[in-house]
Amino acid sequence: MTQDAFLNHCLANPYNREILNRLSDLPPATWLTSGCLVQPVWNASAGRAPQADIDDYDLIYRDPDTSWEAEDAIIRRAAALFADLPIRIEIRNQARVPVWYREKFGIAYPPVRQAQHAVLRFPSKTTAVALTAGRDGKPLVYAPFGVEHALQGRIVPNHRLDIPSVYAEKTRRWKSIWPHLIVLPW
Repeated sequence: MTQDAFLNHCLANPYNREILNRLSDLPPATWLTSGCLVQPVWNASAGRAPQADIDDYDLIYRDPDTSWEAEDAIIRRAAALFADLPIRIEIRNQARVPVWYREKFGIAYPPVRQAQHAVLRFPSKTTAVALTAGRDGKPLVYAPFGVEHALQGRIVPNHRLDIPSVYAEKTRRWKSIWPHLIVLPW
């Protein structure tokens, strides 16, 4: 029941629904993830439109070709696919993340075997959620830490990667938009 309530909030955002409808035009096992999924829940509890103040819509996939050219081709494909939507889409090959992560954040990022496993390393357990198109028309939910924190408005840190500054930056932004959120310290 909890997961159904969460999914209902996610799908109340028309952009999430439209993105999920178009995933078959992207690499297999592409997932919609992170803030665009939990923020409609927070918007509902604040009495706001489901899509209000969502900064971007993150898509993840995994392709063993870790070249910039291969990822850029998918980025351009996604840009064309979603060009009619007034939102910002960010799509990243999770097999490529270990290539650049250390330089950007100063720590190693171990490889993932499946794209959705990247959420296990998100700075917040609350946003560690992903959806993909299911065969029966109902989205598949991957939520290794559950969805209860999102429904309760509790931001819980995830210490899988030592990135407290990323957590602080994200939670500062979220708290400024959704002041009712309860942010647990790193």
